Amino acid sequence: MAKAKEKRLSVVFESMIEQQEADDQSGSQKQSKPKGERKGQVWEFIAIATVPLVLVLGNSMLVPILPDMITELGISKFQSSLVITLFSITAGLVIPVSGYLSDRFSRKAVMIPSLIVYGAAGLLAGFGAVWGSYWIIIVARALQGMGAAGTAPIAMALVGDMYKDGTESKALGLTEASNGAGKVVSPIFGSLLALIVWYAAFFAFPFFCLLAIVAITWIIKEPPKETEPPKLKEYCKKILFILKDKGRWLITSFFAGALALFILFGVLFYLSNMLEEPPYSIEGVTKGFVLAIPLLGMVVTSYTTGSKIKKNGPLMRILMIVGLSLMTAASLGTIFLYHYLYVFIALLTLSSIGTGLVLPCLNTMITGSVEKAERGMITSLYNSLRFIGVAFGPPLFGWLMDKSHASVFITVSALSFITLGLVFFLIKPTGQVN
Repeated sequence: MAKAKEKRLSVVFESMIEQQEADDQSGSQKQSKPKGERKGQVWEFIAIATVPLVLVLGNSMLVPILPDMITELGISKFQSSLVITLFSITAGLVIPVSGYLSDRFSRKAVMIPSLIVYGAAGLLAGFGAVWGSYWIIIVARALQGMGAAGTAPIAMALVGDMYKDGTESKALGLTEASNGAGKVVSPIFGSLLALIVWYAAFFAFPFFCLLAIVAITWIIKEPPKETEPPKLKEYCKKILFILKDKGRWLITSFFAGALALFILFGVLFYLSNMLEEPPYSIEGVTKGFVLAIPLLGMVVTSYTTGSKIKKNGPLMRILMIVGLSLMTAASLGTIFLYHYLYVFIALLTLSSIGTGLVLPCLNTMITGSVEKAERGMITSLYNSLRFIGVAFGPPLFGWLMDKSHASVFITVSALSFITLGLVFFLIKPTGQVN
């Protein structure tokens, strides 16, 4: 029995002594790297970071204009939330297909066309708003979701292909920080664009996509495939084997990532609507800055966490438990204190800091759990569930808001506590993640 247990763990983790030797060797190699090579790596980090940055603009930049959309198009609060939800659901459904194609062909061959679709659909949504057509906007947002499916999830797999050990976790931390930074600046940027006209944000998407396409095309040198890609049937068997072999902690990690994004976007939707109502009546750019406060806490924490965890499995487990504990405690506090605005924002920031502790650890564990040939699909499944979490956040929060404010955070605190228990009992790395 002990022998079987040792075999199971060896699939996921390697000896800390062996890894330390590898780290020592890689450390000596890093010291001998010329400055030009290190500078080139920085540019690679920046190029990869543009992809999740573009992706997150797809939802976060639109959150501040949802109340304006309700007024201008004469739609309900639920219909406005579908602008976020349909984008995320479509992305969640298409991501596994993009993951397979990226494993079959190459990461860049999927990312670049996806960015083109993403930008073009944003343009269509903008014209839909000009024409006053809610349904054109909704169709365009669904198309944008299809484009989004081949962006950040594939960038995460690309990081796993290009970097190893501490460099990989640092790059993944940077991509999560870039994701969070996009969430920080996008409400402000969306509010600023709305000063021109409420739908101006839609027309900004092609510009950001073009920047990402240029960066990925000219800076990223994707490593060649080491083996011939397997046939679809064989590929699916390998994925099922991975899920069966590592499902105990892998599926728990998927759920934790989805919950973190569900809470984050649900809270943003809640706060955006709450700020515009009396007695606060905060609108425009000021509202954008207020929405950015909790997200800033997540960005700083994500980057710091990604820089420090390297491949240390036990440290990741501790940080995830601490992060989920903060999310649970903050949600419990908001049940009683949501009507005190400053305290409420402080608690939301505390919850976002918890999210910043959890996500980089999940990213590193999931990306490092599989070989390069199947990495695209596994990271895509993970990101697919994250998108589904984003999709259900705004409408469920909107529905709960109609019931009572307390019910929103009772639900969130209960879900956070359940996820904390799952992580505590089911994710138990014993060494270096590999």
